[in-house]
Amino acid sequence: MCIVCINFLTNKQMFLYNYNGDDMYSYIEGRVTEIESNYITLDNNGIGYQIFTANPYTFNVNEDYRVSVYQNVREDEISLYGFKDKKEKELFLKLIDVKGLGCKMALPILATGSIDGIVDAIERENILYLKKFPKIGEKVAKQIILDLKGKLSKDIDLTANIDNTELVETLKALGYKSGDINKVLPHINKGNALELQVKEALKLLLR
Repeated sequence: MCIVCINFLTNKQMFLYNYNGDDMYSYIEGRVTEIESNYITLDNNGIGYQIFTANPYTFNVNEDYRVSVYQNVREDEISLYGFKDKKEKELFLKLIDVKGLGCKMALPILATGSIDGIVDAIERENILYLKKFPKIGEKVAKQIILDLKGKLSKDIDLTANIDNTELVETLKALGYKSGDINKVLPHINKGNALELQVKEALKLLLR
């Protein structure tokens, strides 16, 4: 159990609360007031939250956002990690469950790889793809595959990607389930017309 001390400088009062390791926040709504190379500052009712994100420059200063967050609590640090959508957060939470892979190693993976691409690499055991990410060597890449293969397409809703909406709805109308659709989406060429994407998806689903 972690005892967290918060000092409110406005009234010089201090209080303690017990933290049992569960994530305290789901999201924070506010206005971005600052953007740096690895974090944003989100103002909510006069409190500026420093939130580490994979791609801070996808946010804009002086615009309002609802940022999904994960609170990381350690003996020497309490930090917030932010995500623009639920799918990105879900993958991050899966990655930090991998043995030897912490928050500071998981975030660059999200920054430099697409979610579909990462899931596909894990499912196909593509070690070379995973080793391209910062600080990810062969040992960690193998551990990622060992811990996550077969779990991501089931637990992370890849159909939430807006670029896939028409394709997903078409496949669902044909009677296919979300879990099966999730498995083939990473292999579809999004540059093709919808008709060709559907044909490509059906070939994969019928294997």
